[in-house]
Amino acid sequence: MADKKNRSEASSSSSSSGTNRGESSVVDVGRRRSSCGLWAHSLTVDHYQGLLDRGWRRSGCFLYKPEMERTCCPAYTIRVKASDLIPSKEQLRVSKRMERFLDGILDVKKRDEFTDEPNTSKGSCSCAPNEITSSAAKESLAGKNKEKNKAENFMHHLSNQIDNAVHAFVGSGEFRCDIQLPKATIKKVAPAKRKLLVEGSEDLLFSSSISFQIAAALKRVEKDDYLKLSRESTEKNGHSLELSPTIIAEKLTSSLNQLAENSGLSIRACNGHINFYSSKKQDWLDEMVERDPVSKESPTGSGSKERCSKISKCPQGKRRRLEIRLNRSSFDPEEFSLYRRYQIKVHNDTPDHVTESSYRMFLVDTPLVFVPPTGDSTVPPCGFGSFHQQYVIDGRLVAVGVIDILPKCLSSKYLFWDPDFAFLSLGKYSALQEIDWVKESQVHCPSLEYYYLGYYIHSCSKMRYKASYRPAELLCPLRYQWVPFDIARPLLDRKPYVILSDFATLPNGELPAPKVLENSIELQLDDPSQEEENDIPIDEDEEMGELDFEDSDDDSGSESSGLIPVDVYGSVSNILIGLKGSRLRYKDLQHAFGPTGRNYLETQLHRYMRAVGAELSEQMVYSLG
Repeated sequence: MADKKNRSEASSSSSSSGTNRGESSVVDVGRRRSSCGLWAHSLTVDHYQGLLDRGWRRSGCFLYKPEMERTCCPAYTIRVKASDLIPSKEQLRVSKRMERFLDGILDVKKRDEFTDEPNTSKGSCSCAPNEITSSAAKESLAGKNKEKNKAENFMHHLSNQIDNAVHAFVGSGEFRCDIQLPKATIKKVAPAKRKLLVEGSEDLLFSSSISFQIAAALKRVEKDDYLKLSRESTEKNGHSLELSPTIIAEKLTSSLNQLAENSGLSIRACNGHINFYSSKKQDWLDEMVERDPVSKESPTGSGSKERCSKISKCPQGKRRRLEIRLNRSSFDPEEFSLYRRYQIKVHNDTPDHVTESSYRMFLVDTPLVFVPPTGDSTVPPCGFGSFHQQYVIDGRLVAVGVIDILPKCLSSKYLFWDPDFAFLSLGKYSALQEIDWVKESQVHCPSLEYYYLGYYIHSCSKMRYKASYRPAELLCPLRYQWVPFDIARPLLDRKPYVILSDFATLPNGELPAPKVLENSIELQLDDPSQEEENDIPIDEDEEMGELDFEDSDDDSGSESSGLIPVDVYGSVSNILIGLKGSRLRYKDLQHAFGPTGRNYLETQLHRYMRAVGAELSEQMVYSLG
C-alpha cells in the first residue's frame, strides 16, 4: 500500500504544472570537456520551457547546457519579446527583397532593379545653345549612347552577380556577417591596355577589384577578434582564416561558373582581381544580349527584364507564390534531400557524413510530448511540441525551420535552405516570420510571448547577429534572471563570463567589479567548440551532434567530492527517482543503497539538482534504469 501511495504521489508531482501533459524522464549522460548533458526519454513542454529558462537546449533527444565558468566562449541564452521587436534596416531590407522577388520585379540572387537607374547617361545631349544640331551627328551620338547603355547595363549585371556571390559566402559563414561589406564595381578595360595585359586570342573586357575592398573591410573591423578566429582556425585546420585579396578573388571566381556559362565570358582571378575575358572578336555583346534577357533593354529603355536562371523562368510582373506550412516533426524525404544538399554545399560536409540516421537523430527525433489544441486560450491551434516549418515557393521547398512551440515561446532550433536562394537571406527572413507567428499566436494563447534564438556567444562573430533582433535579453548564468542586452553588452566587451544579474539594476554606465560569490557555483553544460561551429542561423540554429561523453565520476573539485553541504544546494530528498518501473522520492529509496553507493548517488543528485533547479528535479523523473 505504501509503495502504491508513493507511486501515486510521484506521478502527481511529475506533472505538478497542473496541465497533465505527460511525464518527463531523463538520464544523466555525464560530462564532455566543459559540458554535461541529459538524455530525455520523454519531456513535457512545460518542463522543457523551464529548462530553457535555466540555459538548456536540446539536440534531438539530447539536452545540454554550457558550463560557463569553464569554457573560453560562454554561451548565453538569448530571447526577444515578439511584440516589442524593432526591426533593423537590414531586416526591413530582407523583407522588402522577398516581397520584390515574389512580385516578380527582383532579379534572381539579390539583384536590384535596373529601373532604379536613369535612362540617360552622363554624356547625353541637353539641347542647349551651340550643341550638336545635325541629324547625322544626333544619330551617331544616339547610337553611341545606346551602345554605352547596353555595356553599362551588362556591367551592372556583372557587379550584381558578384554581390550575390559575396552574399552567399556571408550566408555560409566564410565571410563575416557582422559588418557591412562593400558593393562590387566593374570597370571596363581600355583597348590600349588589353594587349598589355593579355596575350593570345582572348580580350580582357572588364575587371573588378572588389576583393581588395573586402579584404580591407575585414582588416579594419574588429581586427583583434578576427585574428583570434584565424589563430583558432589555424590550430584546428592547419591553415589561417585570414582572407587575402587573392584568396577572396579565387573564392568569388569559383562561384561564378553559371554566370560564365550564360554570358559566354571566361572569368578568372588574377592577382586579387576578378577579370572577364571574351574569345569573341566581334559582336560578343549583341550575341550575349540575345541569349541573356537580363541585359536586354526594356521597351522603356530601363533594362529591367528578369532572368531566373536555375530557379525558374518568371516573366516580369508575374507573382510567385510563397506558402509557409507548419508540420509536426517527422521524417520527410524531400526535407532530407534539401538538408543533405545544404550541409554539403554550405557547410562543406562530406556526403558520407550526412546520413539519414544522423539527420533523424539531430532534427527529427524529439522527446517533447505533443499537446493537442484544447480550444481554449491555453494552447495555440497547432498545439505544443516540435515542428518543421516549410517555406515553399511555387511548389519548390526552399527552406525548413526546425522549431519547438512551448507555453511561453517559439524556440528556434535550426534552419536549412536551398543554396540557390541564398540571395534572399532566408535565415533572417525565417526569423522574422517566426517572430510574426508568435505575435499572431498570442491571440489564441496569451502566454506565448517570446522568441528564443538559442545561444549568443559574444566572442564569436558568427553569433552576434542574434543581438540585432532588438530589444534582446540575455539569461544570467547564475541567478537565471533576464537582463537587457544593452546592459550586458558593455560587460561582455570587458570579459566573456559575467554574472549579469549583478548589474541588472545599476545605473547606466556604472560597472563595478563583479562580486566573488562563495558556495554559489552553478553547474552549466555545453561544448563551446561545437556550439560556435553549429548554433548559427540564424542564419541559423544547430546543436551538438556527437554524444561521446565521459562518465560522471571523472569530475573533480568540490562539486563532485560528495562532501557538498546540504544547506548550500538544498536537500536531494525529494528528487523523483525512476528505478525498474517505479517512481519514488530519494528519501524513500536511499535505504536500498550501501554507504558507498549512497554517497556516489547523492553526489550525482546534487549536481543534477543544481543543473535543473530544485523545482524541476522534484517533477522530472531521474532514471536509474
